[in-house]
Amino acid sequence: MALKLGLGVVLFATFTGSSSLLGGTCQGQSQGSAVQKDTAATPEVSIPEVDTSALTPREKKEWGSYVSEFLSPCSDVPVSIAQCAQEKRNCARCVPAAKFILKGVRDGQSREQLEKNYHNRFDADRIKNVPIDGSPTKGPESAPITIIEFADFECPFCAIMAPQLDKVFDERKGQVRFVYKFFPLGSHPHGEACARAGIAAIAQGKFWEMHHKMFANRDHLEQSDLDSYAKEVGMDVTKFHADMQSPATAERLERDKKLADTLMVRGTPTIYINGRDYSPQNDLNDWLNLEVAGRAPGATATATVSAPVASGAAAKNDAGALDAGKK
Repeated sequence: MALKLGLGVVLFATFTGSSSLLGGTCQGQSQGSAVQKDTAATPEVSIPEVDTSALTPREKKEWGSYVSEFLSPCSDVPVSIAQCAQEKRNCARCVPAAKFILKGVRDGQSREQLEKNYHNRFDADRIKNVPIDGSPTKGPESAPITIIEFADFECPFCAIMAPQLDKVFDERKGQVRFVYKFFPLGSHPHGEACARAGIAAIAQGKFWEMHHKMFANRDHLEQSDLDSYAKEVGMDVTKFHADMQSPATAERLERDKKLADTLMVRGTPTIYINGRDYSPQNDLNDWLNLEVAGRAPGATATATVSAPVASGAAAKNDAGALDAGKK
């Protein structure tokens, strides 16, 4: 089943490379290109919805130059961000784009860094089609934000990120759907066993309980520990053991690994938000707020993302596959 998301975007953000928040990971012209013009002659720019009072004169000049040069984030509004916002063009992402650039200027980003981040954040061709295909999910299918995380239960950075994502989910009820992808790393001796444990937990409807247990106890992930957590969350431990070793579990795990290879995932946690790589130097809540603001009435659709929905039925199908794999 494919879910067509026009104005709704799939939250699929990526923690790739190093992260200023976590300290690292377990390891043609497009929209937003600069309009060629004489920046020295650019007059002071004012956008009513954007507060530039905290900027220094130099920063204000830089910001004004950028928003006057970079094209709006809506492909059918081929004017600068500043003109788009000032004339209230039919592009709900123009003001958020101006605020995004303001934050980059305040953070001291170079022009090269800021332009790269702007392209990554707003260009439609940076949105990826990511299949969900039976992955564990929580949150409504109709949520305007879908977050997809590739993670390893033994990764320390994933363990740090887990409660932050839980907090976002709790604070944005109805706005966020969260999807988990299994990506155990060879550098973590317990990573694959934990991934198998997570898949086995799906079969008994206990994935999220087991997810929390393993991340909260990442220094204690021996098989005896996993058995203990399975028992604590109410699983049949005998079935749990059998499902961990099932060929269907191995196949399910390999599917996520191949998807990660296709997407060129290099470390964990890797997060996509609405199909777009999440840049870790950006504030997560700011990023999510922009997703919501950019889909206000009058917003222009930026992409269509096809993603099979991992509903309760899909989870049952996975559970059935595990049972079938044991026969």
